[in-house]
Amino acid sequence: MNWLDSVWLGIVEGVTEFLPISSTGHLTIVEKLLGYKIDDPAITAFTAIIQIGAIAAAIVYFRRDIIRVATAWIDGIRVPAHRKNTDYKYGWAIIIGSVPIAIVGLLFQGVIETTLRSLWWVAGGLIVWSFVLLYADRVSKQTRDEAEVTWKDTLVIGAMQCAALIPGVSRSGATISAGLLRGFDRVTATRLSFFLGIPALVAAGALQAIKEYDNISAHGVGWGPTILATLISFVVGYISIAWLIRFVSHNDFRAFVYYRIALGATVISLILSAVITAV
Repeated sequence: MNWLDSVWLGIVEGVTEFLPISSTGHLTIVEKLLGYKIDDPAITAFTAIIQIGAIAAAIVYFRRDIIRVATAWIDGIRVPAHRKNTDYKYGWAIIIGSVPIAIVGLLFQGVIETTLRSLWWVAGGLIVWSFVLLYADRVSKQTRDEAEVTWKDTLVIGAMQCAALIPGVSRSGATISAGLLRGFDRVTATRLSFFLGIPALVAAGALQAIKEYDNISAHGVGWGPTILATLISFVVGYISIAWLIRFVSHNDFRAFVYYRIALGATVISLILSAVITAV
């Protein structure tokens, strides 16, 4: 992979990772347009690894919250009397909510990296999940905030996160939709999406880095461009997080829904007109 392509892909990852528009879907589309074989193991690994940059941005952005919750969780483990602390319960909720995608991701890893690496899946995921997000945004009561999050909530949201293993659905789109359907306000649902994404995407990226180390090195992607794209996704991702938190505090998700449908329809048109192939 040449350096300029890695820059573009790093920007795409940073911009789209936390918006409910599917970073994997966007990366797959751009990788295809740049001429890469999207179901190649090296490209699949590259796509997963550079997400670590954006997730690192989330860790830095929410570092005070993470430290507060982690401290309360450890304190509650050590001292039973401190287990009534809201942050202790929140810590357990995040851990429990991260379990479903870990199980499903490992069980269906082969399918995810091969069969689902098609622009038909990307386009379908973009369009179909748009209506789920729109429905959730419209019917949500938005009467609950972060202090009311329970492990049952995050287990449901974490289970919904598994849908994002289909490129185009969007991890943040799936978790935000589930959060809204559980009655949380938009900011709380968005923050939950960030926190649940950290363990899932760090684990996925680290696994791919270890598993596909030789493919990254030997098949033309290269660790230099991979690292550069990861660093760029970190910087752009940080900016994207700050923007999204401000946006959802004053706006609904309709703009993202319209964009998703338009992009999905465009991809289908390009495939049907033979401008690009699905794989």
